Amino acid sequence: MKLAMTGLAESCQQTAQGDRRARRRERNSQSAHEQLLAKATQGQGDACVGGESLTRGWGATDAPQLLENGGADVFGWNAADFGWGADRIENVLWRLENGELDGIHPKVIVLLAGTNNVGNRVPASGPDPVVENVTNGMKEVLRVMQEKAPDAVIILTAIFPRNDNMDVMPEVDRINANLEHLADGRKVRYLNINDRLADQDGRLREGMMNPDRLHPAVAGYQVWADALKPILTAVLGPPANEDHAPPPTGDPSARR
Repeated sequence: MKLAMTGLAESCQQTAQGDRRARRRERNSQSAHEQLLAKATQGQGDACVGGESLTRGWGATDAPQLLENGGADVFGWNAADFGWGADRIENVLWRLENGELDGIHPKVIVLLAGTNNVGNRVPASGPDPVVENVTNGMKEVLRVMQEKAPDAVIILTAIFPRNDNMDVMPEVDRINANLEHLADGRKVRYLNINDRLADQDGRLREGMMNPDRLHPAVAGYQVWADALKPILTAVLGPPANEDHAPPPTGDPSARR
C-alpha cells in the first residue's frame, strides 16, 4: 500500500501520557481492529486512511454520505481507511504497533490526532499537562510511523477547531504550534486548514462541522480533501482512472 492516513476524534476527557500505548478492551473496538488487520492484506492501497472518527468518516460504510464524498475525492489513489472512532493517541500507537501498518509500505501517511486527548474540559486549577502530553504523543506516533514506513511522506494535520467548549481552543492552538515544529517540510509536512474551518477566534464557519461542533460535515471534509490533493498529486502523481483500494469497513456493532 502506498498512502496511509491516520487520525483521532470524538470527545474524551483529558489525561494520560500521550506517548504510552493502550489497547481498547471493549469487544467492538477489538472487532474493528481485526477488520483493519484484514483490510491491510486486501486490495492495493496507494491511499490508506486511518486513526479515529474524523478520519474514519471518509471510509466507513455506516457513514454513506461521507464515504461517497471521500471516495470521489481520492478515487484513483487507491485509498483505504484505517480510522476508528474515539481513539486517543495511545490507542493509535497500540494499533500501529500491533499490525495495522505492517506490510503496507505507504508512500504517504496523512496523520490527524489529539482531539480526544484534549477533550472538552480544561483543568479547574493547577498545571495543565495536556499540551505537553499530546505533543509528546505525536512525536512518538511520528517515530513509529517512520520506523515502520521509512519511505513515506507524512502529512501532519493540525488538530481541527472544536466548539463543544471554546475554552479548549487555546490548548488546541498551542498544540498545533508545537506540531508545526515537528515538521521538516520534506518527510513530515505540516498542513493547517483551520482558517478555512473557523474564523480568527476559532469559531466554526457555517456548515463545516456536524451539530456536535466536533466532527466535520461533508463541507469540512471537502476543505480537507482540497488541501490534500495537491500534496498527494506531488508525491503520488495524478490519480489513475481506476481504483483498486481495499473495500471500506464499518462499525462492527452496526451489523448486529
